[in-house]
Amino acid sequence: MSYYFAIIGTQDNPLFEHEFGTSKQGGDGIARFPEQARHMNQFIVHSSLDIVEEVQWGGGQMYLKCIDRFYNNYVSCFVTGGNVKFLLLHAPSQPAGANQNRASTSIAANPTSPQTEEAIKQFFTEVYENWVKTIMNPFYQVNMEVKSPVFRGRVAAAGKKYL
Repeated sequence: MSYYFAIIGTQDNPLFEHEFGTSKQGGDGIARFPEQARHMNQFIVHSSLDIVEEVQWGGGQMYLKCIDRFYNNYVSCFVTGGNVKFLLLHAPSQPAGANQNRASTSIAANPTSPQTEEAIKQFFTEVYENWVKTIMNPFYQVNMEVKSPVFRGRVAAAGKKYL
């Protein structure tokens, strides 16, 4: 499965972006988005912001689960207390429903399964902890892009650990 992770600020501006692939079940951690569709990732994530704003006030949860689907791409969301949105675009390595054997319970084969939702929730929780540490830096200003290689490394490590 390929992943595109974006942190969107309170003014709907991108604060951080990272693209990676699955490291579970023999994955190499490299995103496998088709080259002609790679430029669409940012568009897909930003187009789901309207849905996020509708859903976030309905339940009071920080983790909003899978909120949007665009063809074979799924968008999951986590909203912080400061209204910063963590969006994860995940694209299965094969079309959902194409493989109905025993492996279909794996995270990479079924993007809406409870196991996948739990793994994404744990990923978001760990990134959120690192996000809080990053924005507590006295030199960080609200809605400023995060360029820290340490933060990028921690996001990559969380992705490798959970996804």
